[in-house]
Amino acid sequence: MLCLPSLLISLYPPLPCRIPAHRLVLSASSAYFSAMFTGQLRESQQEEITLQEVSGDALNSLIQYCYTGAIEIREDTVETLLATACLLQLSTIVGACCNFLARQLHPSNCLGFSLFAEQQGCTALLKLATAYTCQHFQQVWKNQEFFMLDAAQLANLLRSDDLNVPNEQEVFHALMAWIQYDAEGRKRHIPELLALIKLPLLQPSFIVDHVEALCGGANECQQLVMEAFKWHLIPGRRSLISTSRTRPRKSTMGRLLAVGGMDGHKGAISIESYDPRLDKWTLLKNMPTRRLQFGVAVLEDKLIIVGGRDGLKTLNTVDSFDLNTMCWSTLVPPMGTPRHGLGVAFLEGPLYAVGGHDGWSYLNTVERWDPSARTWSYVAPMSAMRSTAGVAVLGGRLYVIGGRDGSVCHRTVECYDPHTNKWTLRAPMNQRRGCVGVGVLNGFLYALGGHDCPPSNPAVCRTDTVERYDPTTDTWTLIASLSVGRDAIGVSVLGDWLVALGGYDGIQYLKIVEQYDAETNEWTPIAPVNYSRAGACVVAIPNSFSNPASTTGGVALPSTSAANPSSPNNAIAASTSSSAVNVPVANNSTTV
Repeated sequence: MLCLPSLLISLYPPLPCRIPAHRLVLSASSAYFSAMFTGQLRESQQEEITLQEVSGDALNSLIQYCYTGAIEIREDTVETLLATACLLQLSTIVGACCNFLARQLHPSNCLGFSLFAEQQGCTALLKLATAYTCQHFQQVWKNQEFFMLDAAQLANLLRSDDLNVPNEQEVFHALMAWIQYDAEGRKRHIPELLALIKLPLLQPSFIVDHVEALCGGANECQQLVMEAFKWHLIPGRRSLISTSRTRPRKSTMGRLLAVGGMDGHKGAISIESYDPRLDKWTLLKNMPTRRLQFGVAVLEDKLIIVGGRDGLKTLNTVDSFDLNTMCWSTLVPPMGTPRHGLGVAFLEGPLYAVGGHDGWSYLNTVERWDPSARTWSYVAPMSAMRSTAGVAVLGGRLYVIGGRDGSVCHRTVECYDPHTNKWTLRAPMNQRRGCVGVGVLNGFLYALGGHDCPPSNPAVCRTDTVERYDPTTDTWTLIASLSVGRDAIGVSVLGDWLVALGGYDGIQYLKIVEQYDAETNEWTPIAPVNYSRAGACVVAIPNSFSNPASTTGGVALPSTSAANPSSPNNAIAASTSSSAVNVPVANNSTTV
């Protein structure tokens, strides 16, 4: 039956079209025709096949492609070609049309492209157009297509955490502009759409000045405003009111930097940058010299690198890395005591360097650096000597957790009050943890992994357990465990997630990175770092800083290659003539 000829008839206006073709050629090229002619459909017995709602010109071009392997795609034909190619399941042409249209994506037409792709069931183009819309949202919402969206389409857009905005105010302004375009007809949609704005992430003054005026007397809106004020007024209860509105959009989270660490050789000198919008790590810069077991903190637009060891000696020097110029400099004076395995944190202005090892002995001393005076001074020492302890700031206090003193690993916790210059003990952890990773999320302290083993046997007893400390009850609680037991984990917070990076499992240095969702009590993997790291310092920075290694613009295009891309029979010429969209496109052609 496949050897028989068929006559394809298109009834699509304005004129019917009759196209002679061979079933064998059509079946070999199109899954649609293969199913039609080799199955039990009635068309398999018919000599004339009528295709309803199919453009005759597009059908003729695609049938010729099945014979010749070549087709011309123009601005005035691409939409009908794509719609017909989707129906006939010609994946190569679908990909080529998507590529063609993707090159014409613009803030003024991307929403229309999304609607067209959805209507045609073209998932490839829909994905491209949606990604472009989210990436260029700040320009998209100022174009006419945005104001033509209905409430359901706008809600679908506002629901996305992929919107590329500097802050949530931008999204609120977009909503306001859409409402004001037809205030009388659209005001009834305010409650449902305002619920998609992350009001808790707006400043209280902005809520008072702009949001409350929009609410009027609507009870649903007032409840949303009250939720936002509770978020700001009672930080200790944020975990109880965690919703999709308290989860930041990816573009407002900033980026993570993973600095240095052990890598199984002499130690990593690279700095990698993580962009959550791309779920990708890229190389940012190298440190000027090799350092191990140092501390890192962020001061305005600079990374402050403190202490460590270079393989020969323990260091007391302090380096600064400018996140705008990507330049390194050395700060003076150095610390009073050389330290590696120390912890560092900024607290109410000054930077604290806590504990560590000076190359001879474990330390309980603490130094404080005043950024204004550029001087170091000692403050009250801890009650115990600690190296590789976790250090974090919570509630205006400096917490030091776990660590080791050369004989044992600690489970004790000390808390420093800068106003009294005194350390006090807090509830100990459930287990001892040396080389522990520590972070703060939503008013709680977290202690991740670590080891409890004597120096003579460092390859055992690495733990995958994680504990959470509640300062209001002075208690530790075990939560979901890590995927792999390890110590020397780099920890930071990105948005509403706690991130655990790298580490050492007793056998190898690790690349794995996972994030913790406190709402679900689950760890999930994200993109691994490019280089194995244990003891890396991980910090979060805003997206406003320059990053030559980061690529946040554009969207990936689907491949249009056929089975034999080099064959002239698989050539696809893409040219432009009359424009169907209001975006200039250069006259060019491509072959695949």
